[in-house]
Formats: sequence, C-alpha cells, structure tokens
Amino acid sequence: MQEDFKAIEFKDESLVLIDQRVLPGKLEYLTYRTSEDVAFAIKDMVVRGAPAIGGAAGYGIYFALKEAKGSWDAFIQKAERIRSSRPTAVNLMWAVDRMVEAVKKSGMDLVAARKEADSIVEEDIAMNHKMAKIGAKVIPQGARILTHCNTGALATCGWGTALGVIKQAFYDNKGIFVYADETRPRFQGARLTAWELCRAHIPSKLIPDSAAATLIRDGKVDLVMVGADRITTDGDVANKLGTFTLSVLCKEYGVPFYTVAPITTIDFNMKEGKDIPIEERDADEVKRPGGVLVAPEEMEVFNPAFDVTPHQNVTAIITDKGIVYPPFSMNIERIKNGEEL
Repeated sequence: MQEDFKAIEFKDESLVLIDQRVLPGKLEYLTYRTSEDVAFAIKDMVVRGAPAIGGAAGYGIYFALKEAKGSWDAFIQKAERIRSSRPTAVNLMWAVDRMVEAVKKSGMDLVAARKEADSIVEEDIAMNHKMAKIGAKVIPQGARILTHCNTGALATCGWGTALGVIKQAFYDNKGIFVYADETRPRFQGARLTAWELCRAHIPSKLIPDSAAATLIRDGKVDLVMVGADRITTDGDVANKLGTFTLSVLCKEYGVPFYTVAPITTIDFNMKEGKDIPIEERDADEVKRPGGVLVAPEEMEVFNPAFDVTPHQNVTAIITDKGIVYPPFSMNIERIKNGEEL
C-alpha cells in the first residue's frame, strides 16, 4: 500500500516537489535548490499541508546552512525567512526549530543537517502509517465518511493523516464511501483530495462545501474526518476554513467528528485556539479562482485560510501516540509526558 507518486523528494542536492497549484490538470514536478526558493514554495502553496510544509522546511534549512558559509547570523536570518513563510501551521515552526537545534549541536555540520532533514520526512511517513492503523479502528463497516480539504500523501511526506486513515479503512475492506468537500476558495478537496481518491479507486463523490449540511442533516454521513494545522493543549483545532462549520453541524446532529494529526501538530506552548494566528490570504483567491474574475474588481474580501474548531465540538483526536479523547487537556498532557494512549 504505497502511493505511485511522491509529493516531496530530495535527490541530487535538490528538493523536488509536486506543484500542487496545477493539479489535477497536470502532474508537474518543480526543483528547488535555495532556501529562498523553499520559502516561496511554502508561501505560494506549491507545497501545502502542515506535515508536508514541515518536511520541505527541513530541506530549506539545509539549503540555508549551505548558503550561510559558516556564518551563524546569516544562517538564522535565512531560517527565520522560512519560519515566517506561513504563520498558522505549527509543523513549520517545529521543523525549523528542530533543524536549527541540530545545526547548533553539530557545529553547523552539513552532513548532520541533511541527516536531520531526512529524518523529519522518514518519521512523518512512519507516523502517518501508524495513525492510519490506529484511526481505522474507529471507522465502522460500510461507513460514509465526509472529509474536508486535503490530508493525503500530497499534504504530508507520504500516505496522509485523515485521508491516510480513510485509505487504510478502504484497504481493510470496510466498504467505505467518501464525500469530499470541494474546499473553497482554493479547491484543495476538488483538485487534490478527489485526485487522490480517484487514483486509489476509493468509492467517492465530490460535493460543494454547502452540500455537507444537507448530507449530515439527512443522516447520510456517519462520521467526519479532517486534518489539522495546529492543535492547542486544550484540544482546540486550527484547520482549513470550513472545518468549524462542519463541527457545528456534527454536534447538532450527533455525528462523530474526528481530527487526525501527528503529535508534531500539537502546540504544547499554546492553551487556547483564540491565540492561534490565522493567516489571511490574497483577495484574488476568492475573486479570481483559476484566474477567472467572478466578483467586482473593487469588492473587498475577507479570506482567512483557516478557522478554529473548539474542543467541545471534537469527538477525538487521532495521533501517532493513540486516540485522544476528552478531557483533552489532561490526555494531551499525558502525551507531552511521553505516554502512549
């Protein structure tokens, strides 16, 4: 059970990324060799999804070390440029901090930095497969699953988080069916999740975001499974815009709502979701989807990339250390202390 594509690959001293901006129209790989190029790839969403961003950032820091030519100050300046490329996904900050610490401990050794970047990618893939096996246990036979945004192999270093669990359930012959939200305004569900579902031959339908309410109300969804870009210690979840809406619907109609994320997505230094910085992106993402003007040019736009789902709306958080059930603050503390649930 492996994908026939790699969203992230390092070869010949270059970072090779699938250009997720042009899927599903074409499968195109872009090559990056500088820290500034990696920062651009993250900011412009050539690579996206919190774990994938973390993996790309690791190699960006490796490039930064090469470019700094022994200057710690120059290295830190370049590292901060990568850190600031997107503000919400905590995996980015985690990967940068981990790489900077490894560089410091090694005396700015390039070989050690490359090894650390490789480890970030390898560990993410292993965590995803572990989460898939853990999470598939909560999916009943014949479940109709709704998912939002993209949480598969494109959003990670391999296999996926929420979509990884869904794929595991499919390969376990659970007879599942998947509804994929289109996920406006960048259509990650339509362009990316649908592409992955079709490629894996998983029975599924693409739906407009606003159709989810009707499906949930009419009892046609057995559970909702999403990813996360940051989770606080009280269990609040920052994820792609529209996730909060789904959680409210699930709570109203008694549908289980699961978040799937590795523990690297938990921000152990942040207690509440209100403190999570929410990235606001360019107005043209809303006014010009696919480059086509669909609104008056002079119209102002509010375009937050994420929203925050309060922990009260979350049934459980599926991690590589086990399934976290309420009370979240207590059980997340157990994870912080090294326990497996």
